[in-house]
Amino acid sequence: MAEYKELVNMFIQVLDEDNKISSIPLGISNRHIHLSQNDIECLFGEGYELTRLKDLSQPGQYACKETVLIAGPRGVIEKVRVLGPARLATQVEIVSGDCFKLGIQAPVRQSGDIENTPGLTIIGSKGTVVLEKGTIIAQRHIHMTPQDAQRFQVSDNQIVQLKLSGLRGGIYDNVVVRVDENFQLECHLDTEEANAMGLTSKSEVSIIR
Repeated sequence: MAEYKELVNMFIQVLDEDNKISSIPLGISNRHIHLSQNDIECLFGEGYELTRLKDLSQPGQYACKETVLIAGPRGVIEKVRVLGPARLATQVEIVSGDCFKLGIQAPVRQSGDIENTPGLTIIGSKGTVVLEKGTIIAQRHIHMTPQDAQRFQVSDNQIVQLKLSGLRGGIYDNVVVRVDENFQLECHLDTEEANAMGLTSKSEVSIIR
């Protein structure tokens, strides 16, 4: 009985007004690219502004009409979606399988941590950019507000586990919690991670200590 209670207590059970366990929405990300304004103009023309196509779940973030081709030492990947708005530094987020096609070894990193990462060549409609660094595989993570963090009893940059339900469900380790007032509660996995456990954008996940 003691072992059973200890296992139950591992789960962070956040109760709502109806005493139901609160779960976390899931966002599934394919490969994409964030561009600096300077690189936007190099790729698409002087003074160019990105074309908003669809708002994303995180406030202020959106998918753009524009796509680019990325090239590594071994191969290329076409139609990589640009996400806006412009960032201070260009960052390419790929999935693990893309490394073989491109011929690079991208590390698993949090967004923005691009030091000592491989570069790529980016080809747009009007020009080319050769990156010296900036290619990563995004570490699986959960966006949440400080209020969410208090409810789930976690803190910024804390590493947790995820419980994923379904016929192919299981547990993912090394999930980083990212807390900011401007975030909206959502867990982010890439397409490979989601496909491995049969997940869709309608799936929900729960945090485990």
